[in-house]
Amino acid sequence: WDAYVEVNRRFAEATAKSAAQGATVWVQDYQLQLVPKMLRTLRPDLTIGFFLHIPFPPVELFMQMPWRTEIVEGLLGADLVGFHLPGGAQNFLILARRLVGANTSRATIGVRSRFGEIDVDSRTVKVGAFPISIDSTELDQQARSRSIRQRAKEIRGELGRPRKILLGVDRLDYTKGIDVRLRAFSELLAEGRVDRQDTVFVQLATPSRERVESYIEMRQDIERQVGHINGEYGEVGHPIVHYLHRPVPREELIAFFVAADVMLVTPLRDGMNLVAKEYVACRSDLGGALVLSEFTGAAAELRQAYLANPHHLEGVKDAIEAALNQSPEEGRRRMRALRRQVLAHDVDRWARAFLDALAGTETADTARSE
Repeated sequence: WDAYVEVNRRFAEATAKSAAQGATVWVQDYQLQLVPKMLRTLRPDLTIGFFLHIPFPPVELFMQMPWRTEIVEGLLGADLVGFHLPGGAQNFLILARRLVGANTSRATIGVRSRFGEIDVDSRTVKVGAFPISIDSTELDQQARSRSIRQRAKEIRGELGRPRKILLGVDRLDYTKGIDVRLRAFSELLAEGRVDRQDTVFVQLATPSRERVESYIEMRQDIERQVGHINGEYGEVGHPIVHYLHRPVPREELIAFFVAADVMLVTPLRDGMNLVAKEYVACRSDLGGALVLSEFTGAAAELRQAYLANPHHLEGVKDAIEAALNQSPEEGRRRMRALRRQVLAHDVDRWARAFLDALAGTETADTARSE
């Protein structure tokens, strides 16, 4: 905790020195939750926004932290506190009432609208939900290029031209549910619900926190699972699970998205999960299917995915099987709806919505002072 406070102090002091008079400052994510209050003290002339990229926990979980009050007070230094989903924003309002005795609005918070308000230190802090997204137009254009389409065909050839390719793309992290999808795939093979002769699973796992013991153990466990599945169901020269533990170049990743028939996104919990949106943005052909954890922020927007509870293995298996066996008509219908959402709500819209709301706090403060 002492190191966390010191890091936040350094960021606040550096920002205070470099920001112009009356500037707007946008603080990002959980690593810097104390910066808004520190910066408010150093530079009260600034307009300060904060956005949290991870899920904001239920009140009962947040209350377990020894430094719960300090974190809430730190965030309340901002003029606008943003979350991915209304639920996180509502949780924050409750904590502001409970931990610092602030008066807050009680109305339901909407997405990019119907903001909550917290009165603290003669100021009003606005609280809102702003689901983050991707540069979907750029991805769509890249995925349509001849070179990417050609590489996608080559990938299918290198994998033995299977009828179905399942794909997972994640940081190697315990929250991502990689082990869940491996267990589900293994059981589907054992039960004969997936054709082992004509289906492959590709897992791209970007290295993460490689010196942390629990992450080392997790990697070993996942690699044991991969070895077990290949030992049981693969053939010499033709593994059924292809596992890469290294960063993948952007163009290669896009080609994998275009090549894959089913995208598996099964985190136990995730603030948003942009991989799901990236996959959809790459499928201008309206092919493919998305299996998506209910516990991602993206699930609130991508309702035409095959939604699954990653804590219920049978449900994950059913979702994978349904995605593999969907009719072409059903697949196009779902993907068309998914793409409509992702292409309309891109990262520029997210940034504009947040910054417009933040600018509105400045206008409101000016009006109140007059």
